[in-house]
Amino acid sequence: YAEAVKWFRRAADQGDAAAQNNLGVCYKNGQGVAQSYAEAVKWYRRAADQGLAAAQCNLGVCYENGQGVAQSYAEAVKWFRRAADQGNATAQRRLGFCYRFGRGVKEDLSQAKKWLQLSANQGDALAKGMLDNMKE
Repeated sequence: YAEAVKWFRRAADQGDAAAQNNLGVCYKNGQGVAQSYAEAVKWYRRAADQGLAAAQCNLGVCYENGQGVAQSYAEAVKWFRRAADQGNATAQRRLGFCYRFGRGVKEDLSQAKKWLQLSANQGDALAKGMLDNMKE
């Protein structure tokens, strides 16, 4: 991991969004670097601001869980929506979950089903399971 971090950092410092996101993942998980949610958020945000859907979703998760930032469902929803609008299945599922339980948005089962279905259509088994549970 340390070697990967070295190369991710070189590319990230040159503005490569994918490398910035990967470096964020390394910091979040403590892989090749000391674990730091604050550093993960810093790198996710750089990539997210460039429009990288995976980083937007990862940043949303940080806000959802209060990791490296103050916990905020509203901020999580903002980032999940940006990634979901780009077709990121994980963000679509997480956004559907937010609508299902009224986290950061008003509870809206129609919107929950919409986003969960989009995610399930891409093969997300968790989204499919949530949809099945909603039908019961």
